[in-house]
Amino acid sequence: MSFNIQITKVEQSKVNTLDFDNIPLGTSFTDHMFICDYDNGDWVNPRIEPLRPIPTHPAAMALHYGQAIFEGMKAYKDSDSIPMLFRPYQNAKRLNLSADRMGMPNVPEDLFVEALKELVGLEHHWIPPQLGSALYLRPFMYADEAFIGMRAATHYKFIIMASPAGPFFSKRIKLWAEKRYIRAAQGGTGEAKAAGNYAAAIRPTELAKSKGYDQVLWLDAAEHKYIQEVGTMNIFFKINGEFITPKLDGSVLDGITRKSVIDLLKDKGYKVTERLIALDEIKEASQKGTLEEAFGTGTAVGIAYIQSIGTDDGELFVSDESPVGLEVNDTLNAIKTGKIEDKFGWMTRVEKELA
Repeated sequence: MSFNIQITKVEQSKVNTLDFDNIPLGTSFTDHMFICDYDNGDWVNPRIEPLRPIPTHPAAMALHYGQAIFEGMKAYKDSDSIPMLFRPYQNAKRLNLSADRMGMPNVPEDLFVEALKELVGLEHHWIPPQLGSALYLRPFMYADEAFIGMRAATHYKFIIMASPAGPFFSKRIKLWAEKRYIRAAQGGTGEAKAAGNYAAAIRPTELAKSKGYDQVLWLDAAEHKYIQEVGTMNIFFKINGEFITPKLDGSVLDGITRKSVIDLLKDKGYKVTERLIALDEIKEASQKGTLEEAFGTGTAVGIAYIQSIGTDDGELFVSDESPVGLEVNDTLNAIKTGKIEDKFGWMTRVEKELA
């Protein structure tokens, strides 16, 4: 299905002003963005135009009632310099799961993917060639109807913008097990990528950093006992040769990298169990020497290796090495860049004519 996306190009690209060997995190953006409006029950006027500020009414409902969701994903180039997307239909499905939870309209999956292809095809010069780098893609939707009142909005914008990104995690990370603040509770919005989830995490994360840690290890809301997520990642522990990751219970984000890593680990012959896992169990495994490694899987196909966990009882050492995590990361990178066969069918080729 074609959505007849109208394209208006910039007169002069800024790509030559970017130092691809020194990309500042989250501050460099490509020349264009995709925009589509939801009005009278339909998505209308899909277009790509030069990146610019968007006029917003002070009564835009997202500013007052928080109807705002987003996705995070990346574009790469394969060995033939063809832009590739990693599992974009999974991101489309998850955006719509978030939309359902937040009382927002679904975006047609084919529109989501076609918009990505058009935008990445136009901006392919912005994809960094360095290993571990990529073009970060941020699809998001928010309520822009001007109305003060507690109800679902009737007008929304769906936008995709792009930002070149270097490797996100350059060192092993230290986590702080948070027991005062929570990320999500049963029946809440934990399984949605809602903007408010991340706003609520800012203060606890700053407190963790003030203690010398990189991110928060989130625990359950009821007992502060069971592990949920890590900052912006899902988490895996290897204990006695088995990988354990918290199960999806409505409070944990269904990470696309998470499900991909589960498939890869099983394909490599490892046992993977999705279940409740208590922080005390990790402490015990560390003390017994059966805790072999741990790593986080980010929302845009990134893996971070975990060195230690800080608790009220002191520092819990995890590992100085993550051999399986490194192997999985290398395999993911090889699949993304076309160096090995994509036997899972994860990669989507950007078939649009490249500008």
